Amino acid sequence: MAGILSIQFEPVLNEIDKNLEKVKTIIENFVKENGDKKLDLIVLPEFFTTGVSHKYVDFPTPKDGGAPIEFVANFAKKYSVNIAAGTIITKEDEKLYNTMFVLNREGKTIAKYNKIHLFKYFGGTENLRITPGENKPVVVDLDFAKVGLAICFDIKYPLHYKKLAQNGAEIIVNPAAWAYLKSIKGQKEQNARVFRALSIARAAENLVYFVSSNECGNADPLGNIGSSMIISPMADILAEAGNEDDAIYADIDLELVRTLKTTTPVAFEE
Repeated sequence: MAGILSIQFEPVLNEIDKNLEKVKTIIENFVKENGDKKLDLIVLPEFFTTGVSHKYVDFPTPKDGGAPIEFVANFAKKYSVNIAAGTIITKEDEKLYNTMFVLNREGKTIAKYNKIHLFKYFGGTENLRITPGENKPVVVDLDFAKVGLAICFDIKYPLHYKKLAQNGAEIIVNPAAWAYLKSIKGQKEQNARVFRALSIARAAENLVYFVSSNECGNADPLGNIGSSMIISPMADILAEAGNEDDAIYADIDLELVRTLKTTTPVAFEE
């Protein structure tokens, strides 16, 4: 069995120090209250240092992640836990990327993934600011499982997840800032339904555990749906958050994934 923790919170827009302090508080409170739980992986939301606003690109870090990733590395070492820290804006060769970092239990960055499928629909302009990453799957061989990396709007592209499964992923992590326009009546509920349905489908169709870590809250003009989830390859929702700061946890059985990939290898068929 392995222990997975997904962190959900409402970032203070463009206030990096305050948001890192929120991450610290949520993790420390969980550990204090659940010291008996096994902790193998923590997943953080998309834009966890800044939230989503047009100014988030004003806070790029070097390609190594700079101070925010140093902060996360200290937690990885302190609690001897792998962390999928996703995402922050990085700058490389004068280009900006939306980047997830994966750190091992020693606090060392062992993988990066630059978001491929940028949000450019329904008024989204991420593609005007951010450069898409290289179109190839990133699967990290952690000390307890193989973990595939995806970010937010990637979820609309099922072949991305299939490639992750075909490259050995047993868990797929999906940090997100799945938002809605507060001015449109009913859009929050609609977007939440879509995110939930796609999350369950990506787990079941690829025979993996699926872990989303979403932003929540009601900043104007966008709100975020929250609803972070940990889902089994049999489409069981093992843990789910509401729309408030939270830490959801699940024990997962990786032998289930390994058995299913042997007996029902649908993700490997064309």
